[in-house]
Amino acid sequence: MKIGYIGLGVMGSRMAMRLLDAGYTVTVYNRSPEKLRGILEKGANPAKDLSSLVNQSDVVCSCLSMPSDVEQVYLGQEGLFERAEKPTLFIDLTTVGRETSVKLAEAAKIKGHEYLDAPVSGGPEGVEQGTLTIMVGGDKGSFVKVLPILNKLGGNVQYLGESGNGSVAKLLNQILVGVHSLAASEVMVCGASYGLNPEQLYDILKTSYGESRMLRRHMENFVLDRNFAPGGALKYLLKDIRLGNKIMQGTGLEDTLGERAEQVLAYAQEQGLGDLDMSSIIIPLEKKVDTVVKREVK
Repeated sequence: MKIGYIGLGVMGSRMAMRLLDAGYTVTVYNRSPEKLRGILEKGANPAKDLSSLVNQSDVVCSCLSMPSDVEQVYLGQEGLFERAEKPTLFIDLTTVGRETSVKLAEAAKIKGHEYLDAPVSGGPEGVEQGTLTIMVGGDKGSFVKVLPILNKLGGNVQYLGESGNGSVAKLLNQILVGVHSLAASEVMVCGASYGLNPEQLYDILKTSYGESRMLRRHMENFVLDRNFAPGGALKYLLKDIRLGNKIMQGTGLEDTLGERAEQVLAYAQEQGLGDLDMSSIIIPLEKKVDTVVKREVK
């Protein structure tokens, strides 16, 4: 099975590399050609444009930044659905809204294609270790066809039913990511402002009921060492939280914790932190109380 891959950012480049390592023939395309260099050296085939990529592939995967990017790549006269000369199965691994996933699935069906929304969770380390959680919505027969591919990328691949359901599950996860990130940041800032040693407080919290994966991720990899180079940029979490809050509001739930997390993330982005790691949500809180959560110099 020949695979086309579009979008070679932090996550996409690693996923395409895993598929190469698994023995698949992989053809790649990226709007920024400089991002292709590493994977071409590993044996991927370059595509000069989207038309050549889709028509050399049985399955096309995409991992892009924003819902608008996904719609641009797939829809319209210049989009993948129109350019594909034969029935093709598309897998979008981008985090988008439910409406976008349903819209694309319907457009694909009209053109005789198959489409799965399959957003992922686990970060770059999850790709490298093959432990991603992959949440899939769409036709079950299409899912079965590409399950061997998805199993090369993730350790927890779940089929969730109709188109859009994969995106719903991912956005609910992202609400928890945002809320837990904010909660962890607030308590660490509060503790530091009262004079507690941040490392000691973290050591207590990570072995208590207040422990969370986001607390561990942020403190161990970013905050205590004051290194906010992005593993997952804050601006993308803000995008996800906004989409997640829309589906939450669609149920009639109001005044949710996700809305509070969105407010703080939006303020952090306004302060110029959007391109830093999502753990930088702590920085505006630190500034508000004039304290910094960091390792103490011994």
